[in-house]
Amino acid sequence: MARILLVDDEEPVRGFLSRGLQLDGHEVVTAEDGAEGLDTLEAADTPFDLLLTDIRMPIMDGIALALAAKRDFPDLIILLMTGFADQRERARGLDAIVADVLTKPFSLDDMRAAVSRALAQTG
Repeated sequence: MARILLVDDEEPVRGFLSRGLQLDGHEVVTAEDGAEGLDTLEAADTPFDLLLTDIRMPIMDGIALALAAKRDFPDLIILLMTGFADQRERARGLDAIVADVLTKPFSLDDMRAAVSRALAQTG
């Protein structure tokens, strides 16, 4: 199973998604915003397999996090989440580094399937 960093500024969303990923046997570490997420990636003793991040967050948004993460961790799989059409448009230019963009609201099954697909593409 994978080691996943989940970054979202809404605690209920983090908890819900984290529990769903753990159902599939993944190890999940969470962060509240992009800056904390990047710090978590850089401080990790064991590398992460996948980054699942919201796009719209304070301090550092998910797109800035994705760009920095891919630069520093080129093998990291990245999935973005957003509930905003304009943010989804911003993510279109990132096709080379982002496996998928999940549009909120999505079901837990949709997210789990997207994570499985992304992990399968590399392996």
